[in-house]
Amino acid sequence: MKKIVLTGAAGRLGSYLREPLSKMTGTLVSSDLAEDIGTLYDGETYVRADLTSLDDMLALLDGADMVVHFGACGDEAPFDTILGPNIIGAYNVWEAAYQNGVRRVVYASSIHAVGMHAKTDFIDTEVAHKPDTFYGLAKCFAEDLASLYWDKRQVEAVCMRILSCAQVTNARALGSWLSYDDLIHLVEQAITTPVTGFSVVYGVSNNDRAPVDNAQASFLGYRPKDNAEQFADKVLADEPVHGLSDPRHLYQGGPFAAVNLGESGIATMNIIDDTKKT
Repeated sequence: MKKIVLTGAAGRLGSYLREPLSKMTGTLVSSDLAEDIGTLYDGETYVRADLTSLDDMLALLDGADMVVHFGACGDEAPFDTILGPNIIGAYNVWEAAYQNGVRRVVYASSIHAVGMHAKTDFIDTEVAHKPDTFYGLAKCFAEDLASLYWDKRQVEAVCMRILSCAQVTNARALGSWLSYDDLIHLVEQAITTPVTGFSVVYGVSNNDRAPVDNAQASFLGYRPKDNAEQFADKVLADEPVHGLSDPRHLYQGGPFAAVNLGESGIATMNIIDDTKKT
C-alpha cells in the first residue's frame, strides 16, 4: 500500500501500532492532537488533526488506501464530551474516507457497544447492540455508520470490538485480555484480508475464559496466540470473592456496566500506563 493513516497515534494502543503499520506501507501518516509523538519510524510522518473537523479529516485522508481509526475520547464521559470526537469524529472519518476514495476503515470499536449483555451469554458478532455507557453508545453509532457506508457507498470496514487491551490486573481480564501482539495481528489481518465488506470481530486473545465467539469472523484469519490463563493464579489469589449482584462481574462491559452515565469507567480500573515510547 502507498499510504495508511493512523488516528489516535499518541494513545497507548496507537503507540504499539505505529511501528508495525510503518512496515506495511510506503507512507504511514500518524495523527492525533498531541504536539508530537516522539521519534518517527522510517516512512512515518506526523500530522496534528482534529477529528471534529471534516476539513482536517479530508486533508489527512487524501491519497490514503486505508485508515486505522483509533482516535477518540477513550473513557465514559458526559454526552457532550463524547459527541465531538467519538460521534461527529466518526462521521468525519467515514465521510472523508468516502470523498477520498479510501477503500477501508479499520475501526477500534469496543465491547462496550454490547456491554450490557451477560458474560454467561457467550455472545457472537451478530448479537444486538446493548451499550453500557455513552461511550458504548458512540461505538454503536460508529458501527452502524460503518454498515451504512458499506451498503450505500461501498466503503469497507472492520469494526474490532476490543475487550480489554491492557496488562492483566483483575479477574475480568482473564477472559477479556487482548495482548499487544494479538492487537497488532488483528489490525494486520483487518488490513490484508482481500475483501471484508462490513465486518465485526472481537478483539480478544486466545483466553481459556474468553466470553465471546469470533467464529463468524474467522474469514479474517485472526488467530490469537496469547492466553491470560498464565496470570490466573496470581490474579485470583489477590482478588476477593465477587458478589453475585455486582454488575462489574455480571456483564460484558465490566466496570463500565456499573458506573453512572457520564462518569469515568477507567477511574475504577487499575490500568497500567505502559505506552510504548520512541
